[in-house]
Amino acid sequence: MSDNYRSKVVTQGHQRSPNRAMLRAVGFGDDDFSKPIVGLANGYSTITPCNMGINTLALRGEAALKKAGAMPQMFGTITISDGISMGTEGMKYSLVSRDVIADSIETACNGQSMDAVLAIGGCDKNMPGAIIAIARMNIPAIFVYGGTIKPGHYNGEDLTVVSAFEAVGQFSAGKIDESQLTAIEKNACPGAGSCGGMFTANTMSSAIEAMGLSLPYSSTMAAEDAEKAESTEKSAFVLVEAIHKQILPSQILTRKAFENAISVIMAVGGSTNAVLHLLAIANTMGVELTIDDFETIRQRVPVICDLKPSGRYVTTNLHQAGGIPLVMKMLLKQGLLHGDALTISGETIAEVLQDVPDTPPPDQDVVRTWDNPVYQEGHLAILKGNLATEGAVAKISGVKNPQITGSARVFESEEECLDAILAGKINSGDIIVVRYEGPKGGPGMREMLAPTSAIIGAGLGDSVGLITDGRFSGGTYGMVVGHVAPEAAVGGTIALVEEGDSITIDAHAKLLQLNVPEAELAKRKAQWQPREPRYTRGVLAKYAKLVSSSSLGAVTDINLG
Repeated sequence: MSDNYRSKVVTQGHQRSPNRAMLRAVGFGDDDFSKPIVGLANGYSTITPCNMGINTLALRGEAALKKAGAMPQMFGTITISDGISMGTEGMKYSLVSRDVIADSIETACNGQSMDAVLAIGGCDKNMPGAIIAIARMNIPAIFVYGGTIKPGHYNGEDLTVVSAFEAVGQFSAGKIDESQLTAIEKNACPGAGSCGGMFTANTMSSAIEAMGLSLPYSSTMAAEDAEKAESTEKSAFVLVEAIHKQILPSQILTRKAFENAISVIMAVGGSTNAVLHLLAIANTMGVELTIDDFETIRQRVPVICDLKPSGRYVTTNLHQAGGIPLVMKMLLKQGLLHGDALTISGETIAEVLQDVPDTPPPDQDVVRTWDNPVYQEGHLAILKGNLATEGAVAKISGVKNPQITGSARVFESEEECLDAILAGKINSGDIIVVRYEGPKGGPGMREMLAPTSAIIGAGLGDSVGLITDGRFSGGTYGMVVGHVAPEAAVGGTIALVEEGDSITIDAHAKLLQLNVPEAELAKRKAQWQPREPRYTRGVLAKYAKLVSSSSLGAVTDINLG
């Protein structure tokens, strides 16, 4: 065992007396100065149901760390609720919060010379934010997911938060009345936990488990179930053992780990946001990963899980069927997973999965057999063309035919777009363009859940396309293409689209094309002028100044060297 802790510089160095006096005030005794100091990054908040149960887990983790022979030092980090801020100006802070979380964890751990970190988070950006910090610091680390919410129920159907957004579209289209709308709103979110489908939170928790930085089965546990607290306690013991063995994130977050995560994301039908977040984490870790790698893996990995938003089941159903270990074992059997990738426990992926069945249970259909997938190929397609020379991400699950050519309906903001949909001004065959919502232009790359849910609610999901330089919620499905890069704010072709232009979205050909002659585009480009920044002070102004293209993960430290 190694006891080469960096905290010893603080607790036992030549200038130790003032430092030790401060630590005694927070509970250190004589015997504690030789123990590793473990940061416990606590994402607790009552702002969102995703995080409101986390403090109980943090206290359980704190007690376990002490029992395992470490000295835990708990600190808080922020979160915002995407679901609450959706469709408002506040949504611009969502992606920004990923970097704020990363910065805060890095600052606390490095500022206090902590030897390791146990990070607990729930809402969407908690997870990539924590993993970016872990990659930056490269100290032993483990992530604990706060857990998924259990489904709500109404009229014999399982509900998620997306049900409430789609109900607004159904109400506007006259398909349900106000009493039904209110009933869905009241029943969609029954308690603590992150949004219940394979939306962004559950997608990222699954990816982190696949990469080996959280414990098996932990990514699909319900927030309110006892096993979630038990898994938190076990995570603390595993982390302390990793400190002694000096198992570092750089040994875990390898190219193989990222490929494993992408394979799992395709198999479970995960969120488009995973593309953005994995690119950002890889950039921080120094692993070569590009947007094209997602397309390569998509073509060889089928979707085998029938999960919401486009499928029938929620994440607790996946957990009951066997969880992410079952999915991983099925991929491993097909040669689509790197079994020799390391995990935080010191075991390889193959060793972790050794006793996991490689076929789904026969009494369920959440996880399909390999020869009967939901889709023959992955659902996150990378499209390129003159509208997205750096790439764009299309989520094609739940779409009958992922090809459409139609007339552009151009909107300069999400609000303008939503108003038009709810007013019945969007028709079959239209292709909606929502621009100046990218990382710089928004700034913050808002998610378009309200417009896309309104489209689905109005019954136009298979006949209307939507493209944007913004993002989509993990709850989005339909003929939608996001992350269009270069974005409008930097003069990307999406800025040059005019009302009525012909646009082609073709996921089969991996094409996103503006059907306008090059000479006309050159003329429009010459006349284009960048817009004045929407913000000149505060966190959004700083973010817009620093953020990179979405094709690189929308990171804020890529060009600072």
